[in-house]
Amino acid sequence: MAVKIRLRRMGTRNAAFYRVIIQDSRFAPTGRFIETIGWYDPKQEGNNFSLNLDRADYWLSTGAQPSDTVKSIIKKARALPVEKAVSGEVTAEEVPAAAVEAEEAAEESAEKEA
Repeated sequence: MAVKIRLRRMGTRNAAFYRVIIQDSRFAPTGRFIETIGWYDPKQEGNNFSLNLDRADYWLSTGAQPSDTVKSIIKKARALPVEKAVSGEVTAEEVPAAAVEAEEAAEESAEKEA
């Protein structure tokens, strides 16, 4: 199985962003994929990507071939200083408010049932 690390286009027209995915090269970029390891937003200023370098290193060690753009993103992620290094963790700014509210509501309902 030939594995690729490539970008998958998401978002709406004129507001595109991309997910960095691991995918079998026989599938279309919009098709089935193995794992999502990050995102890239070309319209965002400053640090416009997030990447789980541990997973990227794992897949590269197993022979996955990155696309040119993903190779550039990995290179930029490795060049960041240690205090700004990109990790697999999701920051508080990346979590949508609706998801936080839904999690809190689920915790409250679980406490009421107990």
